[in-house]
Amino acid sequence: MRRLIDSVPAALATLSLLAIAPALADEVKLPPSMAITAYDTGTAGFNITVGVGKMMKDKHGTDVRVLPAGNDVARLAPLRAKRASMSAMGSGSYFAQEGVFEFGVKEWGPQALQLVLSSVDCNGASLGVARDTGVTEIKQLRGKRVGFVVGSPALNQNSLAVLAFGDLKQSDVKVVEFSSYGAMWKGLVNNDVDAAFATTITGPAKEAETSPRGIIWPPLPHNDKAGWERVQKVGSFFFRHMATCGAGISKDKPIELGNYPYPIFVVYASLPTDEVYSITKAMITGYDAYKDSAPGASGLAADRQTKNWVIPVHPGAAKALKEAGHWTADQETHNNGLLKRQQVLAAAWADYGKTNPPSDDKAYLDGWMKARAAALAKANMPNGFDQ
Repeated sequence: MRRLIDSVPAALATLSLLAIAPALADEVKLPPSMAITAYDTGTAGFNITVGVGKMMKDKHGTDVRVLPAGNDVARLAPLRAKRASMSAMGSGSYFAQEGVFEFGVKEWGPQALQLVLSSVDCNGASLGVARDTGVTEIKQLRGKRVGFVVGSPALNQNSLAVLAFGDLKQSDVKVVEFSSYGAMWKGLVNNDVDAAFATTITGPAKEAETSPRGIIWPPLPHNDKAGWERVQKVGSFFFRHMATCGAGISKDKPIELGNYPYPIFVVYASLPTDEVYSITKAMITGYDAYKDSAPGASGLAADRQTKNWVIPVHPGAAKALKEAGHWTADQETHNNGLLKRQQVLAAAWADYGKTNPPSDDKAYLDGWMKARAAALAKANMPNGFDQ
């Protein structure tokens, strides 16, 4: 990612963190109102966002509307249309940046999403399985019903990554599609599906735990090197994590699972630096007011941020983190490489659009994935997705 390319879009080129002056303690200046999109009502991402919004109202007088949306496309559409400033996303933020799956269609393409803050807490993120199935290991999901959500590559790809631990592919299970995350989990309670992906602290998983079916999280043993290699081949953003909280999980009954930051608060690169700085600083300085508002909220602490991940931090957020003493030269170097990656992807998308690509959706996506792979290879950057 460090190799420079000859030509990049000017709008993105201005985002290099090298251009940021030494961070100064500016005032928090939030707008009178703002909208933030999140997962469905009752989910961990929604509940945490509500807690953050209440802090912004109480401390800064900003009215925050939290807009629930059932899939990644629906969460990002209001941001792209400038009807919302920020989104509490999951790993779909990475897929959107990369322009893959549902974001590889003509209407979308690579999205220049950048981080504000993200959370890694005591929870894990994996496939929750109805206890009445008798399944105790991932490999035992062969032939079982696994929930997918239409328009949500994050949830679906995450499910496939966990299945890969058990050496299973999509063809090895019975995929049941739902319109939203919430509908999928209601499907598990109603015996329409046997397994569904979630963070262990999500509200719907708690409901499943107390339902007649119950819930279990089959472990992903951390010493299973081959299993974890398969997981990370499908979901490069996953890392080993000991879950000590969530439905059926406690410090006394931890489970070796996987995890990645969630929720991941993202904005578009085009959002002004001073606005993102104020949002981030408000979340950092107001942390004590919302850290106990919902399970997982405490993971948003400035000193608990995941470093050198797969999505760049917005310059405004980097300024606030630097001011708080939680930004390093190594992070800045890594971040500039990720900003460069977004430039490469944006240029590749623009060039692909000039080649008179096919109108058929599948053919369009196939052509784009080839063009994407070639552009990344030319820039000496990893693909991340096998063609």
